[in-house]
Amino acid sequence: MAPTPRYAIYYAPSPDSALHRFGSTLLGYDAVSDAELPFPDGVAPDWREVTEDPRKYGFHATLKAPTALADGRSEAELVDACAAFAGRARRIPVIEPVVDAISDFIAVIPAKRSDELQQLAADCVTEFDAFRASLTPDDRARRKPERLTERQRDYLDRWGYPYVMEEFRFHMTLTGRLSDERRGPIVARLRERFAAIEVTRLAVDRIALFKQTDAASRFRIIGSWPLRA
Repeated sequence: MAPTPRYAIYYAPSPDSALHRFGSTLLGYDAVSDAELPFPDGVAPDWREVTEDPRKYGFHATLKAPTALADGRSEAELVDACAAFAGRARRIPVIEPVVDAISDFIAVIPAKRSDELQQLAADCVTEFDAFRASLTPDDRARRKPERLTERQRDYLDRWGYPYVMEEFRFHMTLTGRLSDERRGPIVARLRERFAAIEVTRLAVDRIALFKQTDAASRFRIIGSWPLRA
């Protein structure tokens, strides 16, 4: 059986930005070039293992979660839809990015909620949903619906992903899950590194189309579009 690719609409910083270099270097993978990168020293002795899960996806923030294409839809149509979406004028979200723990992992997140950012994410969820393959029973079970709230289960069934709309939290993941005692020291070290790149203001001003060719491969960027202000 031929592999089934998956696609995701993410925010990914410009490839020539300090933020892209920061995140990609920490993960040991550049989703633009699809290249392995040397891991940084001094964060944790098991840093390769700590970043194993987010490395698969590349440095990004989810706007529309990974999915196979719906029957009758093509990659070319999705590319065209991304370009059309980016070309419609909108208020560009601007955030103050900080490094912090979110649940039991560490990410770059906004210092405070942005209504424009919430709206951008909601628009991506709704407008690209026609490209999403229906959720299979196995897909649903992997999301562990028994651990979700009622609203999250409703969103999982309606949109294929539980953390959308009011449940959405913008985050650019830097680690996998960490125990309570490990998170604090690693947050401190990552904050020092983040402060050094002096990114105190971030315009979420582009979308990127990521593709995973098969279940064993990493996601890579196949298209990127600046948003029209």
